[in-house]
Amino acid sequence: MASRVSIAGVDTSKLPKLTNADISELMKKVKAGDEFARDSFVVANLRLVLSVVHRFGGKGDRADDMFQVGCVGLMKAIDNFDENLGVKFSTYAVPMIIGEIKRFLRDNNSVRVSRSLRDIAYRALQAKDELAKKSVDEPSIDAIAKQIDVPAKTVTFALDAISETVSLNEPIYTDGTDTIRLLDQIADVKQSDDNLNEKISIHDAIKTLSGREKEILLLRYYIGKTQVEVSEEIGISQAQVSRLEKNALKAIKEFLS
Repeated sequence: MASRVSIAGVDTSKLPKLTNADISELMKKVKAGDEFARDSFVVANLRLVLSVVHRFGGKGDRADDMFQVGCVGLMKAIDNFDENLGVKFSTYAVPMIIGEIKRFLRDNNSVRVSRSLRDIAYRALQAKDELAKKSVDEPSIDAIAKQIDVPAKTVTFALDAISETVSLNEPIYTDGTDTIRLLDQIADVKQSDDNLNEKISIHDAIKTLSGREKEILLLRYYIGKTQVEVSEEIGISQAQVSRLEKNALKAIKEFLS
């Protein structure tokens, strides 16, 4: 890449470069509520966003969009950074920037499958057809993987990547009045007596946790929020969320053992 890059209206060749001491001093002002220092800190760290955009191979308008979304991740990192973590700001910020861009790509773009992955998928489909001609049984992933000399996990991933997502509400039959959907044809194989007993045990284990630990597990595993999102919602650092989550899971395991 050229040393001068214009992205989202920003000339990156003119961005300031700060030493670790400068960053630490500026961060103290940010935490003290200095809005000017916060703006300066954002500008000084835009190169972090640009480096992540490069990882995703962004070009043209798509790069501009990713850059702006990455800036949101950067500002979240600034607001949530805790100097007591003992890590550099860049080490803390980059995963948050990556997370924002990944969510943007997931929510706003169709899935982009690499050429190499498509090639593996097509080879796997061809091998599946060849194997099906030799046996009445459905060819297994392991057999297909052996046929094309590719790891089974890679074959599974490649086939999933090129398959279209089907809604559980997809209608599969209608007589003009009542409609049967895909969801109606899926059995719940998890609802066994053993599973019920396990659920009761887990429920009892969760009762032993603190209110904060219960809240974190609810947000993480039932609602599906990331640790960063949880930290923003309940007002503690990501490091604290991670520690409380680990302690809660450990307590549940010890209760069940």
